[in-house]
Amino acid sequence: MDTSDFEYHLPPELIAQEPVRPRDSSRLLVLHRAHEEVEHRRFRDFPQYLRGSDVVVLNETLVIKARLHGRRAGGGKAKVLLLEELAPGVWEALVSPGRRLLPGREIAFPTLNLRAEVLSRTATGGRVLRFHGSPEVIASLAGRGETPLPPYITRPLEHESDYQTVYARLPGSSAAPTAGLHFTPEMLEAVRSRVSSVAHLALHIGLATFRPIRAERVEEHDMHTEKYVIPEDTADLVSQAIAENRRVLAIGTTTVRALESATGEDGRTRPGSSETDLFIRPGYRFRATGALLTNFHLPRSTLLVLVCAFAGRENIRRAYAEAVEQRYRFLSFGDAMLIL
Repeated sequence: MDTSDFEYHLPPELIAQEPVRPRDSSRLLVLHRAHEEVEHRRFRDFPQYLRGSDVVVLNETLVIKARLHGRRAGGGKAKVLLLEELAPGVWEALVSPGRRLLPGREIAFPTLNLRAEVLSRTATGGRVLRFHGSPEVIASLAGRGETPLPPYITRPLEHESDYQTVYARLPGSSAAPTAGLHFTPEMLEAVRSRVSSVAHLALHIGLATFRPIRAERVEEHDMHTEKYVIPEDTADLVSQAIAENRRVLAIGTTTVRALESATGEDGRTRPGSSETDLFIRPGYRFRATGALLTNFHLPRSTLLVLVCAFAGRENIRRAYAEAVEQRYRFLSFGDAMLIL
């Protein structure tokens, strides 16, 4: 497949810079795959589309405060975004300016009384850093910086909680599972009252989620790896729903990737912790996911490819064109799309 098949025109003014308030007042485009029909609603109407037999699955990952500001040995500024702790005090990170932070260089963080040594480069252009200083500070490093935002959001957060779901619980992400940002506590209760079960898992999201596909062919894209955890009760609920031909509704593409990675050809979802580099693209046979709530995604992104695989590329092309025409808000703080 040509990557250009997943291109569309996204007017810059439609990229949402801040969330709507209250969260559930965002718009909701409902795409019915079977009938190729689109409805325009509000997110507060979401429970109307639920079945009593549904299992709704949420990603309860929590975005860590992973952006740190320091200074290079020569005195210039340095920015660090923590991605993953590889060992105690050793982190994979993105750094800027990368050309000046080669292996052997150091970054000082005066406010934290820490310094970091650049150990090596990573295959994706990041760095491996070893932090030196107070063991207590190093142990809590992921909570001492700023909340990272995607590069297309240029305004600072008014409230740090704006970039967390109301059900976020397990720290580990560099980006939020944005489909979940539309939920309020009251909306969660409304969902629980209408469906068989609401289940949780965690897939910790890396910034590579936002990386566009650079290869000319989609199949040539090198998919990033992310860690996920499927609790035993979630695996049992999903497996039972699949066996009974009941619908599993995934809240977000990250939930889809975790479910599909953990579910075998036999329809059983395996519990436990693992990693996935699953790249879902058209032609993929979904084993667990029966419906999907998601946001509107960047052109040429793996997330757009995933929703095209789920709903059909032409369905998504028409739905996105209508969303642009109707002036929906796009990307992380944007409006929602329910694919049935």
